[in-house]
Amino acid sequence: MSFEVMAPLMFVGLIVFLLLGYPVAFSLGAVGLLFGWIGMHYDFIQPVFLQNIPLRIFDTLKNQTLLAIPFFTFMGLILERSGMAEDLLDTVGQLFGRLRGGIAYAVILVGALLGATTGVVAASVIAMGLISLPVMLRYGYSPRVASGVIAASGTLAQIVPPSLVLIIMADQLGVSVGDMYRGALVPSLILTGLYLVYVIGVSLINPKAAPGLPEEARTYRGVRLVMRVLTVMIPPLVLIFLVLGTIFIGVATPTEGGAMGAVGALVLAALRRRLSLKVLLQAMESTARITSFVAFILVGSRIFSLVFVGVDGDRWVENLLSSTLPQNPLAFLLVLNLLVFLIAFFLDYFEIAFIVIPLILPAVTGIMEQLYPQDYKIGLYWFGVMLGVNLQTSFMHPPFGFALFYLRSVAPPSLKTSDIYWGAIPYVVIQVVMVLIVLFNPWLVTNWITK
Repeated sequence: MSFEVMAPLMFVGLIVFLLLGYPVAFSLGAVGLLFGWIGMHYDFIQPVFLQNIPLRIFDTLKNQTLLAIPFFTFMGLILERSGMAEDLLDTVGQLFGRLRGGIAYAVILVGALLGATTGVVAASVIAMGLISLPVMLRYGYSPRVASGVIAASGTLAQIVPPSLVLIIMADQLGVSVGDMYRGALVPSLILTGLYLVYVIGVSLINPKAAPGLPEEARTYRGVRLVMRVLTVMIPPLVLIFLVLGTIFIGVATPTEGGAMGAVGALVLAALRRRLSLKVLLQAMESTARITSFVAFILVGSRIFSLVFVGVDGDRWVENLLSSTLPQNPLAFLLVLNLLVFLIAFFLDYFEIAFIVIPLILPAVTGIMEQLYPQDYKIGLYWFGVMLGVNLQTSFMHPPFGFALFYLRSVAPPSLKTSDIYWGAIPYVVIQVVMVLIVLFNPWLVTNWITK
């Protein structure tokens, strides 16, 4: 056993554990401890070096920023369980109902709103799949159009602040969550606009695939519709403004904003008389499950990364990337995004965030130091948002996209799985186009970062 092969073997060992089906968190921790023991056995690593493992774990778990994860998750689940998603979809659907593709517009806009309140893709896709999919199919929407727009709109929860992915991305890159939110706002709005443009194109080219609501289905008109819009849409919009607005202007940290959002969600649910013990317990259980999942992956990734650095794995990856990828910064980032896009066929966004990003971070930091010599962290925000848009595709890749699985689980048996897959492909193309837009227009992100 030579020291030079430790890092490649460690990387291969992790891939083998994942292919065997072991959970990501335990695979990371197990591989880290195993190669830590091997390193000590061959005197590659001193035992005192591994004594840093408990310190790294405690440093991770006491990170105040990560408290935003349970707060935002709880806020979104309370609003979703209390029927806010159903009310929003019904109201916006009535508002755009007479237009061709009106329900599809409603799904996209509500998907963006839910993304700004839930931050959880599964909650958004399942809610809209249960509520909108039967209505769209009943009124003659193409199965591919209906399933594609629901799955894609649900993934907006990954890039629209206060996305959980952006919190984890900021933690892995060592930058501010608040600034990451600011940087992601404009790209998320552009991506939402591109979805709307695509539906407009479909409704013009093939009107039968996205018809308007028939007259008898539009139950709200005139003053009734206006009052309905005011009572249903204003409260969640106010909550979004209070949470994100206070973070953007620097009054509150993301953790404080998340706590305020959780309290606000409880207040809204109580005012609508939908806050029951059952709703509360369901939201608490789901929040605990998601938070525990993230915490265990964080612990495992810290163990893995410490040992990987101990065997010079960071230098091995940096040398590997610098010797195989183009030296031009934009070309380097383009190829790197292509690699992440391909990896997303096999790993989900959490696995990529905790495994891939730490490996490529030294090389990316070197590129950003070239592009932004005064403050390279500005470039890391650009890279983080770019990667966040890219990782949306991990939810939409046939055949393993989780958004497609979520939709399949609530779709009627009459909807073919092949229609769900074909419906997702145009939105994967749009997401790739959005990655290129962010890549060649970094100002879309960096102009909003506080210096």
